[in-house]
Amino acid sequence: MKLWDKGTSTDKKIESFTVGKDRELDLFLAPFDVVGTMAHTRMLASVGLLSDKDLGLLLPALKDLYKNTQEGDFQIEEGVEDVHSQVEMELTRKLGDVGKKVHSGRSRNDQVLLDLKLFTRDRLMQVTQSVEQLFAVLQKRSEEHKNDLLPGYTHLQVAMPSSFGLWFGAYAESLVDDMHLMLGAWKITNQNPLGAAAGYGNSFPLDRRLTTELLGFDDLSYNVVYAQMGRGKMERSVAMALSSVASTLSRLAVDACLYMSQNFGFIKLPDEFTTGSSIMPHKKNPDVFELLRARCNRLIDVPQQIAMITGNLPSGYFRDLQLIKEIFIPAFDEILSCLELMTLAVEKMDVVSEIMNNELYKYAFSVEEVNRRVLKGVPFRDAYKQVGLEIEKGKFSPNTSGVQHTHEGSIGNLCNAEIKKKMQDVIGQFSFDRVRDAIGNIIT
Repeated sequence: MKLWDKGTSTDKKIESFTVGKDRELDLFLAPFDVVGTMAHTRMLASVGLLSDKDLGLLLPALKDLYKNTQEGDFQIEEGVEDVHSQVEMELTRKLGDVGKKVHSGRSRNDQVLLDLKLFTRDRLMQVTQSVEQLFAVLQKRSEEHKNDLLPGYTHLQVAMPSSFGLWFGAYAESLVDDMHLMLGAWKITNQNPLGAAAGYGNSFPLDRRLTTELLGFDDLSYNVVYAQMGRGKMERSVAMALSSVASTLSRLAVDACLYMSQNFGFIKLPDEFTTGSSIMPHKKNPDVFELLRARCNRLIDVPQQIAMITGNLPSGYFRDLQLIKEIFIPAFDEILSCLELMTLAVEKMDVVSEIMNNELYKYAFSVEEVNRRVLKGVPFRDAYKQVGLEIEKGKFSPNTSGVQHTHEGSIGNLCNAEIKKKMQDVIGQFSFDRVRDAIGNIIT
C-alpha cells in the first residue's frame, strides 16, 4: 500500500531502492505516528472536518494501535511503504471510510517531520537522564578522592600536581557544557511542524496552535516553508549535541586507557571488566574504554554525515532527506549505551593512592617550590630561575606534602556544589514535565 498510489505499478527494483530501510526504521517512529494522528484527528474535529461520531470511533482505534506499538505487536507489512501507510491502513481495515479521513490537512512530509520531532524529544529525555546519572557518579568519585594526588600533564610531560578530585570533577563539568548544547537542540526540536503539509500549508482551516498544545510543544514552526526546511537541520543540531557528549566520553576513555597501562598505573578496573590475551597470560585489557572511544568517535562524525546530505539542497522537500534516518535514529541507542557503560566503569574503577610519592613525579612539585619562595618575598622570576638551576644540577628536593590550593576550582577547593548547581540550572530549563503530561493526556 502507498498513500500516493493512483493505480500505476512501480518497478520492483525502483521500489526497493527508494523505500530503502524506511520500513525497518519506521518501527521506531510508529508510536509517535499514532500519537501525532491522535492530536491531528482531535484538531480536525475541532474545526469541523471530522464529526464527533468519527472522532469517537478513531480515538479508541488509535489507542489500540498505540498499545500495539508499546507491546511489540505493531508491524509494517510486506508491500506497505512506511509507518504512515500502515497506520492509515489499519484504521481503514477497522473503521472503513472513517479511517481514510485522517490524512485530511496532512502530507507525509509534515507527518514524518512530526514523528521525528516526537521521537527525538523522547530520546533526548532519555539521554539527558543518562547524562545526569554519569554526572552524579563523577561528582561522587570526585569527592571521594579529592585528596588523592596524581600527576597533571602538558604535552604528555609531567607538569604539576593534580588530583583525582580534579580529574573526575573536570569531566562532570564538561557534561554541564554538553547539556547547554543539548538544551539548544531541545528548543529547536520542540516546535510543532504539523500543518505545514508538503511545505506550503493547506487550504483547510487548520488549528495549528491546538495540535501544539495537545502534543506539549513549546511553540510552532510558524512559516510552513521553514518547517519543511527544518528537516535535516533539526537532526544535525541534535547530532551536534550528541557529538559533544560523545567527545567528553571519548576523552575520558582515552585518559582511562592511558591511566590503566603499567606505564602509568593510576587506576584499575575489576577483572570482570577487562579482557585477556590468547597468548599473553598476564594481560588485562581495557577493551571497554577502547570501544567507548571508538563508538564515541563514530558519533562525533554524525553531524558531518548529515551535513553532507543536506549541504546543497534548496528549499522544499527532496528524497535525499530520507537517508538521514539511517544515520540519525541509531545514534541514540549508541550514545545511551556509551553513557550506561561509562557510568558503570567509573563507578567500579579503583583509584591508586600515593602515586605522587614516586620519584618519577618529583619535578611536578617545582611550581609549588617556586610559589613557596615567592610567598617569602623572592621575586617570581628570581625564584623560577633558582629552582630551575637546582633541577639542572640535580639538587632539587621537593616538598611533596600539603599541596592544598585555595582558589575556586583547584585541588583544595573543587567547587563541586557550584558545578552541581550549574547542571541543575540547565536541566531546569527543559520542558520535560510539560511534554510528559501532554503525551500522557493524549494517550489516555
